Amino acid sequence: MPTATIRWQSGERFAAQLPSGHELLLDSDRQSNTGPGPMELLLAALGACTATDLVIILAKKRQKLEMLEVSVSGERAPSPPQVWTTMQVVFRVRGRSESGGPIDEKAVADAVRLSEEKYCSVAAMLRKTAALTMRYEIIS
Repeated sequence: MPTATIRWQSGERFAAQLPSGHELLLDSDRQSNTGPGPMELLLAALGACTATDLVIILAKKRQKLEMLEVSVSGERAPSPPQVWTTMQVVFRVRGRSESGGPIDEKAVADAVRLSEEKYCSVAAMLRKTAALTMRYEIIS
């Protein structure tokens, strides 16, 4: 079973040793702000998970990505445990089809839908507490 080990450093600052061997600094104290907080990481995890899906799915659909940017925002409940209640994911995509024309909008729409509904495990977990919306913009 993959295990992350979190070691307290001082104040609200922690070092996380991840199963992959990477180390990550976390800091919940917005005063010292030496690293991201745990809830911020959930935004990044959702963005990275869905971005990975788009890269893989669009490649299988023979679409050549030139640029992909994912913005994830959300609102949290006002009282503890202050879970994410809504989360919005916006994909900005630029690319070409295999034939050299513009990226196929249907391929992008399918990739976003498949990530949201089937492949992104982070989205599947967060959907239990948050209303998730995903949309895309094709940049020319």
